Amino acid sequence: MRVVVGRIGKAHGIRGEVTVEVRTDEPERRFAPGSRLLVQDPRGGEPVVDSLTVDTMRPHGGGLLIGFEGFEDRTGAESLRGIVLEVDRDPGEQPLERDEYYDSDLVGCVVRDRQGADLGVVTDVVHLPAQDLLAVCDARGREWLLPLVHTLVPDIDPIEKVIIATPPDGLIDPETGE
Repeated sequence: MRVVVGRIGKAHGIRGEVTVEVRTDEPERRFAPGSRLLVQDPRGGEPVVDSLTVDTMRPHGGGLLIGFEGFEDRTGAESLRGIVLEVDRDPGEQPLERDEYYDSDLVGCVVRDRQGADLGVVTDVVHLPAQDLLAVCDARGREWLLPLVHTLVPDIDPIEKVIIATPPDGLIDPETGE
């Protein structure tokens, strides 16, 4: 399964480094020297290469500075600008931290209350600065947002694709699903 882990920004300096906007919670894992990243041109064109191998990685501002093998100067680095970086993640791979989940493992999960009643299906994971939210679509096609915090989402089983939730009073009406 291919998942996006970053996007290449502008070239930095004269030694071929580029800025990378990180789109993963595991940058030290995904951008470690020697890591192979798949590439996608967001404009739909043919990317300059099929994959890139990380040579160097270091923090810079809110992102990273990455040097890729075969791109040792600014001109070469600038040719990578805008490329989306992906990894081919094994479906059985788990995050490094306990009680963390990949977005792709949560999307499609059935959300149930403690009594077993279906409340909807997760359609997206919304990442906000304060917390993450599960976008849940109920049987009537209405979407509601559930804060992804342990007190409201005490149990997640990504293998069975089931999430047990205890939404606060007023978030949804159990009679109408609103």
